[in-house]
Amino acid sequence: MEKWMPALRRILGPWRTLQTARALRVNTTRPARAWQSARRISNLAVAANRERQSDRKTPEAPDVSPSPTSPTPRVELSNILISGCVALQKSLDDPTALNEAEKAAAHMAVMQEWMKILRQKEVDPAIVRHHLNVFRAMSPRLLEVIVNMADPKGNTAVHYAVSQSNFTVVRQLLETGLCDVNRQNKAGFTPLMLTALAAFRSHEDIETVTQMLRLGDVNCRASQAGQTALMLAVSHGRLDVVRALLQCSAGADVNVQDHDGSTALMCACEHGHADIVSLLLAEPTCDVSLTDNDDSTALSIALEAGQNDIAMLLYAHNAKTSSSGGGEQANTQHVNPTDESQ
Repeated sequence: MEKWMPALRRILGPWRTLQTARALRVNTTRPARAWQSARRISNLAVAANRERQSDRKTPEAPDVSPSPTSPTPRVELSNILISGCVALQKSLDDPTALNEAEKAAAHMAVMQEWMKILRQKEVDPAIVRHHLNVFRAMSPRLLEVIVNMADPKGNTAVHYAVSQSNFTVVRQLLETGLCDVNRQNKAGFTPLMLTALAAFRSHEDIETVTQMLRLGDVNCRASQAGQTALMLAVSHGRLDVVRALLQCSAGADVNVQDHDGSTALMCACEHGHADIVSLLLAEPTCDVSLTDNDDSTALSIALEAGQNDIAMLLYAHNAKTSSSGGGEQANTQHVNPTDESQ
């Protein structure tokens, strides 16, 4: 961080007006006043949060004092973060106010301090909420920049929150109305795709994922392998996520193929997820006749993997579509799934 400080000191030179200072009617003839304005916003948000918590207490609720093992979380913004935010806001107000080195220094300072909070495995949602409130009070534009700010690996705040199964923080980020849930990290995954790896602890967590599905592109493919959120959920045996993807308003496309030509159904057959196979086959648009780059179908993959129960499901599905006039889709491999020599 030391290498960025000279640039930050140059950034915090005199300027005429700062949006947050105007809102607080503070004279900004000196740069220290703008920094103090941001600190004042932070302190006001802390006081408001404490007042809300006090209002929630019921007469019957015992007064629990914080113990040494459970300290009250410190939610004040760091001086480095406030200074970086002031500099970023200056750049947003006037794009020519800072040179490229100064902009990079401000961005790096904010990104490092923000990600330091989000990378904590059990980050307190109250801390994240307070920071978001302060960012918004300074400027909605600043809030949008910081919410979607990515680290060197391309991960944003919502990437971290989903990967840590902290759906309370995910909800807070989504409620800003500024969160880009379709943004891919350097590995090619969106926050929506990472839900396949997350643990749901409550019904509210599932509702939060449903909200993400409404906001995002459920059929977006990862840049490296071309997998979709549905494929990832299937490969990890996440029946709950698969069901949510199929039932969302956009509706996940069960026939999307990755770079190897594999579909979600083929993936379920290979991994032996019979319950997911049944769910996918229940989709009217599910095409069991699709072949991958090796000319394998879902049925041949199931047989090769020794998944005879799944092969029976596929064989019964083919027979059903054939008897109901399924056309070419039914003309797949009509083999005996109990014959392991196939």
